[in-house]
This record gives sequence, structure tokens and C-alpha cells, in this order.
Amino acid sequence: MAVGPVEYLVIAFPGSGFTGTIAPALAGAVASGAVRPADLAFVRRTGGGAPAQVPLRDLDAGGVVPTDPDGGEAVALTPRDLDRIDGSVPPGDTAAIVVREDLWTTEAARAVREAGGSFVAHERLGSGDGAEETAGDDIIDRLERLADLWKREILSDEEFVEQKTRLLSD
Repeated sequence: MAVGPVEYLVIAFPGSGFTGTIAPALAGAVASGAVRPADLAFVRRTGGGAPAQVPLRDLDAGGVVPTDPDGGEAVALTPRDLDRIDGSVPPGDTAAIVVREDLWTTEAARAVREAGGSFVAHERLGSGDGAEETAGDDIIDRLERLADLWKREILSDEEFVEQKTRLLSD
């Protein structure tokens, strides 16, 4: 299966104040086709514990955010997924995890791979809030993202080695 570049966002909000303006904003992202319902997951951190996944229906009882037409929930987060976002969710807060694939590139990804090519760079520029972005520039984060693409067989062994070598030589 061809997959275009993928990124994820962790959006924390206080307590369980999901409905207000957050649910309609996510509903708009789903309605526009920018995000698929299955690309949304939610976690809550109670007290000092680790974040735990919560179903959308627990946060959005009114059904503002569309779900999968087949009634399916978002993908289940693994313990490793939860560990990766652990430091991003303050105690007592809830967070939405939005996985976003550049869907327009899916067909291009397939064509590129069939032609023996590979994606060689994908950078997200600017966060829209004027904040300096440093986490995305961290070499460990970049290597982890690269390894994840390789494990999911989006990158071949050769592409993985080439990209890893390029990252480590910069």
C-alpha cells in the first residue's frame, strides 16, 4: 500500500473541555477530508498517571466529530505510542492525537516506488503560532520517525540506510 508523508499532532486541552471549540474544529478537519475519522485518537491523563486512551464517544457525547461510517473507532494506541506522547500531556488534561497523511501524495508515492525512486526529504515548516520549532529538528526524533517508516515497510532497507546515513552525516 502506497502511503504519502505522514505527521502527527498531539493537541492537549484542559480537563475534559473537548466540546467547546475543539470538537467543531476537528469535525471541520474531518468534513474537509484533511483528516479521516480513523486518524483521530484521544488520551486522558488522570492525576500523575500515564495517559490512557479514551473513546471519542466519552468526550463527544453529542457526536459533533464524525466517526467511521462503518461504526469503527480510531486505531488502538500501543503502549509504545502512549510512551512517546507521555511527556506531552499534562496531568489532568486530555489530548487529541491527529495523524495526518498528505493524501494527495499517495498515488505519487506508488508511482515513485514503481519507478525505483524514493522520497528523500519531508520537513514541516512553521507551526502557525510563531513559536520556534526545535523538537522536529532533534536528530533522535528524526531517526525514530525514519525507523518507524522502515518498520511499517514504507521505506525499503536501501532507502532506510540511505536516509539514516544522510541524517547522521549532516
